[in-house]
Amino acid sequence: MANIGFAFGLTLFAGLATGIGSLVALFVRETNYRFLSISTGFSAGVMLYVSFVEIFLKGGEALAAAYGPSTGEWVNVASFFGGMALIAVIDAMIPGPENPHQLPSVQATAGVAERAPAPPTDEGTRARLMRMGLFTALAIALHNFPEGLATFLAALHDPTLGIAIAVALALHNIPEGISVAVPIYYATGSRRKAFLYSFASGLSEPLGAGIAFIGLRLAFGGANGGFPPEVMGILFTGVAGIMVYISLDELLPTSRAYGRGHDSLTGLLAGMAVMALSLLLL
Repeated sequence: MANIGFAFGLTLFAGLATGIGSLVALFVRETNYRFLSISTGFSAGVMLYVSFVEIFLKGGEALAAAYGPSTGEWVNVASFFGGMALIAVIDAMIPGPENPHQLPSVQATAGVAERAPAPPTDEGTRARLMRMGLFTALAIALHNFPEGLATFLAALHDPTLGIAIAVALALHNIPEGISVAVPIYYATGSRRKAFLYSFASGLSEPLGAGIAFIGLRLAFGGANGGFPPEVMGILFTGVAGIMVYISLDELLPTSRAYGRGHDSLTGLLAGMAVMALSLLLL
């Protein structure tokens, strides 16, 4: 349990990458959408590879040791799909237009830094844009709770693995920051407000990790502060399910929407290769 501070630090880093996304949208004169495509594809590659090759297997080993080979396999598979079901339920609770998967179009965000519009004079338009930005921030906050748990548990179990997942989630949070900042900027004309709302939406990631850790500590914590292996096994495999769902439902579609040609596949394969190499070397 000596890695708790490090795990929280990584979770904070991943969550606050939404602020980087807002800076990209608000201050960079021409957003590089090919970079967004390749980076989100890269994140998907890292998360898919580590989920199936590392996390799922390690969770299975812990559960097999706790419950026996046959029962452990069943619990492992149930935990994997349980993680997917959790993030799917959260996803279903969010209205479509405010869902962070529905990112602003290239046309909507292109050249934002070159324009400094006054807030729309039409009160209805301002209200709709502000509502879109605020609900998107709330949607991202809800999504980031399980993502924070994923980063935290991975770092707690293996700091090297936690770094890889934190970097992948940070890259994935950049376009989400854009989706918060753009409508708020056009509603208010204030870069400061757009940045603050986008930045704040990422705080739910370390907050989710903290709430989950306190809850788990109260429910399952032992005298030495650790968790029983069967609990860690279930949580670890559930994290794999969460990351696979995020990769397939959010990262890959986003990557394909913003890229050209094989940009998405290039990022995906590069992420898998880097993750494989890091596991072999470290």
